[in-house]
Amino acid sequence: MKHLKRNNAPKAWPIKRKGTKLVLKSDSKGLPVLIAIRDVLKIAKNRSEVKKAIHKKEILLCNKPVKGEKEMLRIFDTLTIVPSKKNYKLILSEFGKFDLEEIKDSEKSKKISKIDDKKILKKKKTQLNLFDGRNFLTELKCKVNDSVLIDFEKNKIEKCIPFKENSNVFVIGGKHAGKKGVIKKIDNKLKMAEIEVNKISYHILIKQLMVTE
Repeated sequence: MKHLKRNNAPKAWPIKRKGTKLVLKSDSKGLPVLIAIRDVLKIAKNRSEVKKAIHKKEILLCNKPVKGEKEMLRIFDTLTIVPSKKNYKLILSEFGKFDLEEIKDSEKSKKISKIDDKKILKKKKTQLNLFDGRNFLTELKCKVNDSVLIDFEKNKIEKCIPFKENSNVFVIGGKHAGKKGVIKKIDNKLKMAEIEVNKISYHILIKQLMVTE
């Protein structure tokens, strides 16, 4: 992973545009552990401190020790700081910026992710390819654009959350990223959905939405 100028970092990264000239290069779908620990949580002063904490296995990403400061958090991934026994979840703020929301210990082993693609393999097994890059084999009947609840302790999908009208939804991309609403109407032909956010209607591309319940 190369570096890029701080001013050219993804807009979703909640970092100051002035400071060290270079930051880790990445994409707008995630946030590097280094940025999360140093710039968002501010529990480390520099990259060296983050690397030391990783070496001591004091930082967990979705219940597994982080391997390097360039490792990525994806939306709704959980981050655990072992010494402080604090847990966080990566979210998008209402301004479309990544943020880390503190969560209970009981929540750190689960997350919701969207199904981007699915494949039928041999012996009729179904492989689900998720928005966060993970892949799972499951016998559950899920469709593309549905979401799933992942249990990291069991390393399996606990349940499928259908993408349907009246479901709660989270905007994960586009100019309305970070908004939470309810699906009022789905237009599969146009690949768009009408959602209501605080009594205001928005028409959003389905690929920019993640159903949460």
